[in-house]
Amino acid sequence: QVHLVESGGGLVQPGGSLRLSCAASGTSFVINTMGWYRQAPGKQRELVASITRGGTTNYADSVEARFTISRDNGKNTIFLQMNSLKPEDTANYYCNGILFGIQYWGQGTQVTVSS
Repeated sequence: QVHLVESGGGLVQPGGSLRLSCAASGTSFVINTMGWYRQAPGKQRELVASITRGGTTNYADSVEARFTISRDNGKNTIFLQMNSLKPEDTANYYCNGILFGIQYWGQGTQVTVSS
């Protein structure tokens, strides 16, 4: 059973930065595609960014040029560097991984952008 554990959320002022981490455990295989989703109250969960094992990245238009996703394949860990944060980035951020066609989710970490 694959487990994804996020960390790094918190409260930050507009214009600030946060770095999220997600570590996968329970498998010796490198998870091919991992990513970050977010869900704000009353809204649908949306893709923020994803990255393949080979390093190909994909970003939502709303975060491109502000957020950077990266990974450490040896540790099955991904990171999301979030800069120039805006109040509209406030949401619960979830880590996602797909291994052998099965989708796994973390519990989520809250990011609040407010002055």
